[in-house]
Amino acid sequence: MKSDVIEGFKNVFSVELAVTPEQKSKVYGVRYRVYCDEFGYEPLDRFSKQEETDEYDAYSLHCLITHKKSTIPAACFRLIPNINEIDRLPIEIHCKDSLDYQLIESLGIDKKETYEVSRIAVDRFFRRRTGENLTRFGAVSGVETSSEEERTFPLISLALFLACIACTDMTDKKGAYALMEPFLPRLLRRSGLKFKKIGDEVNYRGIRAPYYLSLELALSGMNESVLDFYEWIYLQLNKAP
Repeated sequence: MKSDVIEGFKNVFSVELAVTPEQKSKVYGVRYRVYCDEFGYEPLDRFSKQEETDEYDAYSLHCLITHKKSTIPAACFRLIPNINEIDRLPIEIHCKDSLDYQLIESLGIDKKETYEVSRIAVDRFFRRRTGENLTRFGAVSGVETSSEEERTFPLISLALFLACIACTDMTDKKGAYALMEPFLPRLLRRSGLKFKKIGDEVNYRGIRAPYYLSLELALSGMNESVLDFYEWIYLQLNKAP
C-alpha cells in the first residue's frame, strides 16, 4: 500500500466517533442514502427524516468518516455490544441456522467481550470511478474533488475496519462479529486483516457469511503501512470532543 495515498487520506478525510445528536444524524443519513435510497433494503417511506435507524442504535458505538473540504458525510459503521438490554445480535437472528457454534466455542469467543459490526455504509459519491461525474450531488451542491483526492477513496473501506478495530481496542473488547459478502474478507486480507469464517453462507440481502475478527490477530497481522494508518485512526478516535 502506497504511503503517499495513506497520507493523502489523512488530509482528505476525518474519522471520529459520532456521539452528538448532530453527528449521529449524519450517520443515519448516510445509512438512509445507501440502505434505503440506493439499494432498497429498507422502504423509503419508513423514515420521514431520511435517517435510517433501528432499535440497536441507542446501545451502539457509532463512527463517521467525513470529507473535510465539503463536510459531506462519506461513510459510517456501528458496533453493537452484547449486553443484557439486547436479546440477540442481528447476526444471531439472520444466521441462526448457519452459525458454527462448535467452532465459535473452540475459538474461545466470549460473547460479552465482543461487538457486532454492522450498518457499514459508504456513500456512493465516494464509491464512484475516477472521472465519473454523475452523482446524487450533481452541480447543485458544487461538489468537486481532484484526482489526488479520488485516489484516496478506495481506502475508505479499510479505514472503516481499522476504526472498528480501534474502537474494539479502546473499549477493551476482544473482537467483533460481522456479516459480510465473501469478497470483502478476501480483500481485507491483503492488508493483514484475517477474518475467521464462523458459519455457512446465507442469502440475506445477497449472499453473505458470518465472520469473526480477533483484535489480537488483527493487530499482529498488519503490515507496516497499515499499522501506521491504524495508529493515526486510533488517535483520531481518541481525540477529546
